[in-house]
Amino acid sequence: QVQLVESGGGLVQAGYSLTLSCAASGHTFSSLFMGWFRQAAGKEREFVAAITRGGGHTFYGDSVKGRFTISRNNAENTASLQMNSLMPEDTANYFCAAAAGVSGIPNITRTYDYWGRGTQVTVSS
Repeated sequence: QVQLVESGGGLVQAGYSLTLSCAASGHTFSSLFMGWFRQAAGKEREFVAAITRGGGHTFYGDSVKGRFTISRNNAENTASLQMNSLMPEDTANYFCAAAAGVSGIPNITRTYDYWGRGTQVTVSS
């Protein structure tokens, strides 16, 4: 069973940066397709970013393109989300997700088989 644990959330002022990390265990990490989603209070879960198993391709939601960067370290079993130029609209609970399947659409939740519990990011204006 894959376990995902997010860290790095917190309170930050608008314009500043924050890096989230996701530590994975229980599976060969390099075989997992990884993604990040977020969910603001009262809203549906929203796709943020995803990265292929080898890290060669990345995908981003329109609202974060150019500001966020997803990466992974297969040797350390971690995925990261570098968030720059944060805005109050980025305030949400951020979830790490992993897909063990060989195919799927990166930006939809049903692609992913495993989820972390989330880490809260709050951006003040």
